[in-house]
Amino acid sequence: MSLKGFKEVKTNRYELEISVDAETFGKAIDSAYRMNVKKINVPGFRKGKAPKSIIEKYYGESVFYEDALNVLYPDAVESAIEESGLEFVDDKIDFDLVSMDREKGVEFKVVITVKPEAKISGYKDLKAERLIVEVTDEEVDGEINRMAERNSRLVTVEDRAAKDGDITVIDFEGFVDGTAFDGGKSEGFSLTLGSGQFIPGFEDQIIGHNTGDEFDVNVTFPEEYQAEELKGKAAVFKVKLHEIKVRELPVIDDEFAKDVSEFDTLEELKSDIKTKNLQAKNNSADKDVESQLIEQLVELVEVEVPQAMVDRRVEQSVQDFAYRLSMQGMDINTYMQYTGSSMDDFKKNMQPQALNQVKARLALEQIVKSENITVSEEEIAQEYEKLAEQYGLEVDKIKASIPEKDVFADKAVDKAVEFVKENAKISDVKERSAKEEAKAEKKEASEGAKKTKKTAKAAAKTTKKAEKDAE
Repeated sequence: MSLKGFKEVKTNRYELEISVDAETFGKAIDSAYRMNVKKINVPGFRKGKAPKSIIEKYYGESVFYEDALNVLYPDAVESAIEESGLEFVDDKIDFDLVSMDREKGVEFKVVITVKPEAKISGYKDLKAERLIVEVTDEEVDGEINRMAERNSRLVTVEDRAAKDGDITVIDFEGFVDGTAFDGGKSEGFSLTLGSGQFIPGFEDQIIGHNTGDEFDVNVTFPEEYQAEELKGKAAVFKVKLHEIKVRELPVIDDEFAKDVSEFDTLEELKSDIKTKNLQAKNNSADKDVESQLIEQLVELVEVEVPQAMVDRRVEQSVQDFAYRLSMQGMDINTYMQYTGSSMDDFKKNMQPQALNQVKARLALEQIVKSENITVSEEEIAQEYEKLAEQYGLEVDKIKASIPEKDVFADKAVDKAVEFVKENAKISDVKERSAKEEAKAEKKEASEGAKKTKKTAKAAAKTTKKAEKDAE
């Protein structure tokens, strides 16, 4: 098998002429015969027992040609692409058979999509703003209070009526026009008053009632409610209040510090929280600087990105998003149903962000070439060690699943980012300039980061409630 030649026929599309010698073609024919012989009937022979020569004589010499081509095609194309030095970026290949002959072999052409050549200049003169960060005593106290909340205990209240913030245990059943509706009944449900978990007005009408009370709650479902048959409908819930509970917080002192941490005093715990929060804020500030510089690289790079690369990036983003949802206890199909969107729309909305991500990667790869950035064997070994630790696997297993060239490429890109940062003019500021603030807001809006996070949490809460009701 050999590459006869290749040429660009369209932007980022190359045609490769591939030749397969007669001997290799003959071996592929033998393989095709072995694959098919058990299915072939030839008069005078038991099924599956006819020799190849007899089958070819009976059905024609080319009877196994098509299957033979399928046998040799993958290796022939892979070998040709490797020989060409082109970087293939799409599984969709256009195929054109030129000739196929037992004595002369096979010749065919394929057209593939390749990684584009990027051009970039001016990447040594970028500017960015880095927020000066600090951790206030109020923030530390806030974290201490949250730790106290997590270590609180629930105490039953029997001497007063329910009030905002209490945790109530209730039975309820909902009726519309006197008829109970699906999903409107639960027993022993734990509801925090003021949490907004139920439709508006429901929780407010529990306030003031005592343990053991049975009463009606009158509400109207919102017009935008997810259940079509309940939108805008007035409903009556029959409610019984079984229990009122409050959270009892621990005393925040040295003993508290010993109970919740490895420290002996509250001051030591506060100092540790301050140090860690400061580190987290510094990391976030560094990431923000990097994001500003990457955005500028995207604007500077000159490249025509194949749609296949964008689509692949979108698929990776969908997989990442699905994984994050799974960590919240739901799947992506449930998320789609909850938000009323489709996978096609979801992917379409991801296209602009995916395009910028691909452009950024291509820009950084070009900087790697332009600046002759290298990665040592020691650095590659360290990366494998990090990956092994990250995934909880042995290094050998990581090496078997992630090719060294991919580790090399990722590490080289990381070093390119550091090169850009080292050569950029970075100003320390107490707050973002109006320009950078506008950019940040625009980015957040385009990515829908906050909306996605809130929607996912709300969807997860709805799913868990439904599961609880089902129990």
